[in-house]
Amino acid sequence: MWIDALLISVILLITGSLIFKSLRLKEEEARKPEEEEDRLSLEKITEFVKEEFNELLKSNIYMMNLSREEYSKRVTQRAQLRRALKHCAYGDLNSKEYIKSYIRDMLVNSYEIQEDNIDKAISFENSYNLTGQDKFEICLYHYKKTYQYNALEKMLIENSLDGLKDEAEGFYIEKEDIDRIYEGRGIRLYEFEDKLEVLVQRIYQKYKGFGVIDEIRDMRIDGVSGGVSGIAPNMQEIDEKTPCSHDSVWIFFKGKTIHLRFLSFGSENELIRVCKNIYKFNSPGQLSESNGYKVNEMKDGSRVVVARPPFSESWVFFVRKFDSISSVRAEELITDNNAKLPIELMKWLVKGCRVTAITGSQGTGKTTLLMSVIKYINPSFALRIQEMSFELQLRKLYPERNILTFRETTTISGQEGLNLQKKTDGVVNILGEVAEAGMAVLMIQMSQIASLFTLFTHHAKTTEHLVYSIRNNLLQTGAFTHEKIAEQQVLDVLNFDIHLNKSAMGHRYIERITEIVPSKIFDEYPQSYKEIKDKDVMLEAFMDNVNEFFCRMTDRKSFEARDIVVYCEGEYKALSPISEKMQEEMTKFFSAQEKEEFRNFIDIYWSGVI
Repeated sequence: MWIDALLISVILLITGSLIFKSLRLKEEEARKPEEEEDRLSLEKITEFVKEEFNELLKSNIYMMNLSREEYSKRVTQRAQLRRALKHCAYGDLNSKEYIKSYIRDMLVNSYEIQEDNIDKAISFENSYNLTGQDKFEICLYHYKKTYQYNALEKMLIENSLDGLKDEAEGFYIEKEDIDRIYEGRGIRLYEFEDKLEVLVQRIYQKYKGFGVIDEIRDMRIDGVSGGVSGIAPNMQEIDEKTPCSHDSVWIFFKGKTIHLRFLSFGSENELIRVCKNIYKFNSPGQLSESNGYKVNEMKDGSRVVVARPPFSESWVFFVRKFDSISSVRAEELITDNNAKLPIELMKWLVKGCRVTAITGSQGTGKTTLLMSVIKYINPSFALRIQEMSFELQLRKLYPERNILTFRETTTISGQEGLNLQKKTDGVVNILGEVAEAGMAVLMIQMSQIASLFTLFTHHAKTTEHLVYSIRNNLLQTGAFTHEKIAEQQVLDVLNFDIHLNKSAMGHRYIERITEIVPSKIFDEYPQSYKEIKDKDVMLEAFMDNVNEFFCRMTDRKSFEARDIVVYCEGEYKALSPISEKMQEEMTKFFSAQEKEEFRNFIDIYWSGVI
């Protein structure tokens, strides 16, 4: 009997064991999809990529028993990888593509991302599971395959995303707009390679890139900014539905500031990470609480400004790009009716070596117009540029010209830069922007002694404001103490003001071209009283001079702002002619043929105008 009991116990034990194993297998099978889904989450993939790069950079190649040739090759590859990881955060597109190629290989060869599981990372096949960011990046990739770095411009214009929807809320693009493009145009990615490219870009921008604005920053638009709207984290009583500062992504496109409402950095930490990395090209110093802002440029010449609390109410960045215009031909920038009039007038002002200011508010196209008129300068003239940061990038536009740009640094002042320019065989000086008192003094100095003529930009609203602003800058720095004398210095050098403006819809145009004509306030005082014999008559004549002096020093305006060309109802119109004295001074720099062309130009537009 005991044998039967033993057999029964063994059978029950084996049966129980088999049942337990079966249940365990079923449980493991049930867990596999969950584990696989977790493994293929963007967070896990990004974490894996970080670890792989760390391993590549920290692994001990001395212990790998490599040949001399293989060892040398590994050392070179590691140095190249380390350099690319550093430079890709500076806006270096070549380094970015190099790092993305590494990530691509890691995902396919090490992480086993294949055609049958890539949709678990980003739901390419199920549009209902795609976020606004997913659809936007897929659409942008779709356009980029054809239009490269003009992709965003093409996408915005082709789908009318840059139009004004609501006057109360300005320009914005929301998730529904992206849904409309994605569904309406039937944009889908079916090929594994296309899906992989989108996934690689997403991982790259979370690891070394600039988050959600990484691809946007590379596009040929006017600029991109973040952190400039929404509630800052230090503000109290934040509603869950109220956008935060890290939900703020804006682009600057053809003079319009457009809010990308469907994009968000996801967290304040991500916005801070982008702000801390985006300005570091050429090691400009540390952004800290005591030094709360930085102005710098990126590898591609973009200007970047970052600020942080407590200096600003939230972490913010502004990237201003200068490659949005593929051509700097004035004919493509000025397009309204009779555009030939202001374009040709600007040509003669530059050829006539006139000191000219290009004025206007931010975003009106001052820098772009300045770039375009450079081509009218005599090719034999050496150009010397002084800027706060390297924005004009004139060597890229005019590689055959003699051009050298200086900028202020922490150890070299603008005055020192100007002093050096005098020793560099320069003929024409260009100031990127006169935005502070010191730069105004430099502009006056350049125009008087350091160059044949000067071009510069300024934010003045009117010609009067331009003159008074520069005059006040001269007084502010202590270069002059008498208001009228300082004003005379400005009027002695400043000839013309080209003022730009833009409409509410972002249309840019030249509002006016104005000649600055000094009044007779600076003419010599009459000396006839010296020749009068009669003392009473002499005294009367002398008192007339005294009266003239006090009139000039008090209520008499020292200059006339004479509009030569104005923009009216969508058309450029000739108004007052250039003064005879100014025409004479301009023609001194013209060849015989140019003098004839200039006279014909004046006769066509101002014939009979007094």
